[in-house]
Formats: sequence, C-alpha cells, structure tokens
Amino acid sequence: MKYGLQLYSVRDVAAQNFEQTLKQVAEMGYSMVETAGFFNHSAEEVKAMLTHYGLTICSTHTGYKQVFNDFENTLDYHKKVGCQNIILPGAPFSTKEELDYTVDAINRCQPIIEAEGLRLHYHNHSDEFLPNKDGLIAEEELAKRTNILFEIDTFWAFNAGLRAIDVMEKYRDRLAFIHLKDGIPQERSDPNGHAQGKSIGSGEAPIKEVRQKAKEMGLTIVVESEGLEPNGLAEVKRCIDFLKKLDAEEEM
Repeated sequence: MKYGLQLYSVRDVAAQNFEQTLKQVAEMGYSMVETAGFFNHSAEEVKAMLTHYGLTICSTHTGYKQVFNDFENTLDYHKKVGCQNIILPGAPFSTKEELDYTVDAINRCQPIIEAEGLRLHYHNHSDEFLPNKDGLIAEEELAKRTNILFEIDTFWAFNAGLRAIDVMEKYRDRLAFIHLKDGIPQERSDPNGHAQGKSIGSGEAPIKEVRQKAKEMGLTIVVESEGLEPNGLAEVKRCIDFLKKLDAEEEM
C-alpha cells in the first residue's frame, strides 16, 4: 500500500532542513506528503525537491486566515507545486458567531477554489464532534451548511468517544483523506487531561480497523504521529514499519 505522511509529524527537523526531511521520509517508504508549511521555500523549489525524491504532495494543511484572506496567492502556490487539495486544519467554531463566520467564509471561497481545479477540505480535532458554547456540533453544521470535503482525523474522532469507522461511513461521500493516528484518549492520559499521541501500533486507537475501512473505501491514508518520541523521524519510522508489517501479513 501507499502511505502519505503529515509533515507536522517531523516538525522538529522539517523547519531546520526541509529537503533533508523529504529525503529521509522517502527512504522510509512514504510515497506522498501532506505539508504543514513550506518554511519559506518557493513552490518551484518544493516541486523540485519532491520530484527528486520521488514524492508527491497529496494535500496541504493551510491556515484558515491564509485561505480565507489570501486565497489568490494560496491557489497560485498550490498550482505551481502541483497540489490540488487544500485542507483547513481548523477554523473558529466555539460559538454560533464564530461558526457562522467560518461557514460564510467557506461558502465564499470554495466555489472560487473549485473553479481553479482545486478542492477544499476540513480536518477535525475532537471538539468538532462535541457541542460548542451554543450547543452546536461544528462537524454537523459544516456538513449541512457547506459543501466542504472532510479529512477525518480518526484518532481525534476516537478521542471524542466515537467509533472512527462510523464517522468515515457517515461522511463517505465527502471524504477522500483520513489521518491514521494512534494515541491514548483524554480520559486515560496524563494528569493534565490531554490526549497523548503515540506512534502507530503503540496506542489504543483502532488502527487495524480504520486502515481496513480506508482500504475498502479507497481513501488516501495520511499517517500522523505527534509525539516526537524521541524525535519525529524515529517516530514516523516506527509507524511505517508497523504498516509495512501489516501489508506483508496480508500478502501471505
């Protein structure tokens, strides 16, 4: 199988040497990347790096302010780097007023983005599945009030108390990407009550179930591992090795 990597997973080294990070990620066996910033590199430079190391850029995480307020430059960069998928890694939704702002901005920008041949997606954390201060479920409101696509972060859905594969099925017609991520949910995590990210195969998330569902649905699987334990490259190497083992077992 082909796996992508969300480069936030290796943020400790990507910010220091983006090209070397891409090289090492490719050598591990990842075939595509989802970026979380370009670290002041031009689109032409990034495109050349990706081509040199045999990688494609499946998607980007691009901040909502950049998309909503500077979408012309955002679109231009994406077209030059060869990426058709812009993913919002979050946007305001903690009140009805904030959610209305986000919905209106998406509905304003999305037709323009699509007219240029690109697609706009939204990536969830756990709070999008829980009532906001005004009792609204942001993920449901975005589904009802916009045509935005979704990238389901399956760990955060799990952390919200949901069955990740049910969420994937619910948004089947709006879904092209998932984050395959592991960890320990909030209620059984550290004393401060934060969920703990773990490399794939070492947490409590239903990794095998989610991976199988993603395969059945023909989704792009993007690995994300946030713990930097002991560093990002070591962590994502454990992730791809675990997935390669699953692949090998299926071929036997």
